[in-house]
Amino acid sequence: MEKETTPSQSEWLIMEVFWAGSTSLTAKEVIGKIREKSDMSPRMVRVLLNRLWQKGVLSYTVDEHDARVYHYSVVKSKEECQKEKSRKFIDSYFEGSRKNAMAALVQSAKLTKEQFRELEEILEQCKEKDC
Repeated sequence: MEKETTPSQSEWLIMEVFWAGSTSLTAKEVIGKIREKSDMSPRMVRVLLNRLWQKGVLSYTVDEHDARVYHYSVVKSKEECQKEKSRKFIDSYFEGSRKNAMAALVQSAKLTKEQFRELEEILEQCKEKDC
């Protein structure tokens, strides 16, 4: 089985904090920001930060004044993670068929005419760019 390299649902909450800003953050800073969105314990935040580092989604540097403090920063953008997650989803549930995955999503969604027009525009752009 291949090693997981994308954030889980809980890890995604942590990453949203990083993707919302452009600076590195300490665990303490992440804990402060995550409390606004979740009741996740500080210990769990630290565990998830470590997992994100192991997956290569975050990197860290050690504080020059206090070796117990790590400054975490983003390695993978939100778009990179979304693309990778999408590929894995398609491989897992649609045997790698992008067409079948798209058809299932479109057929199960209740889209307005405007949303269909937007999708058609996206498909046309992809056709031109060979997405």
